[in-house]
Amino acid sequence: MRAVTRIVSSAVLLAALSACGGGHPRGIPSRFDDVDPYAWRQNAPDTYPVHGIDVSRWQGQIDWHRVSGSGVAFAFIKATEGGDVADPLFAHHWQGATAAGIPAGAYHFYYHCRGGAEQALWFLENAPPRAGTLPPVLDIEWTQSRNCPRRPDPETVRAEAQAFLDVVTAAWGKRPVIYTTVDFWTENEMWRLGGYPFWLRSVAGHPQETYGHRHWTFWQYTGTGRVPGIANEVDLNAFAGSEAEWQAWLAAATL
Repeated sequence: MRAVTRIVSSAVLLAALSACGGGHPRGIPSRFDDVDPYAWRQNAPDTYPVHGIDVSRWQGQIDWHRVSGSGVAFAFIKATEGGDVADPLFAHHWQGATAAGIPAGAYHFYYHCRGGAEQALWFLENAPPRAGTLPPVLDIEWTQSRNCPRRPDPETVRAEAQAFLDVVTAAWGKRPVIYTTVDFWTENEMWRLGGYPFWLRSVAGHPQETYGHRHWTFWQYTGTGRVPGIANEVDLNAFAGSEAEWQAWLAAATL
């Protein structure tokens, strides 16, 4: 029922935009689309030149060559979650992105009912170190799972996250990226985990506004994007810098 409602709402929205003479969401790069756009007024995503996606099984089969042709510059691909779940399309997505020449990185979705080191070993079992790839990613946020409703105190959250990061850093030889959300960042003071690239979700405002002028490397600005080659909605992300800065970051990060 929720999916049907979204489709109807999106159709109404697109019709309204078309009637006003503008069918493309303001602030989104013109090569992409958004079925549920935010009304960007300043510091919009399209002020950044480098954009990418993150995907999992929920995007289904992907035509990666079409994705590459649309201007997608990078892709983060879900490998695992918790201590015993592997994404069934990880290998397919990884092979497709690589074949299409899109720099890719693997990510792990963290569950607060298992220890950080245990989850790191599960991630490494499914996404072992690879040369020439984007750094691995720890996706840590509050889960909505009925099997794991646990919400540890901030000190425990950061300690277990650090345990995960230490194990993965030792194996990969590079520091992972940390992905998180506004509420999780604030409640657990995630900025205390210094020295890591941060990937911040902020779909209703620039990270400078929602994260208090903290440094970020990647910005997830919508979860309802549309990209050629992907039938379903997909997360869209911007890199915090120019094309030249992206190439420099990429060269250093993929050693």
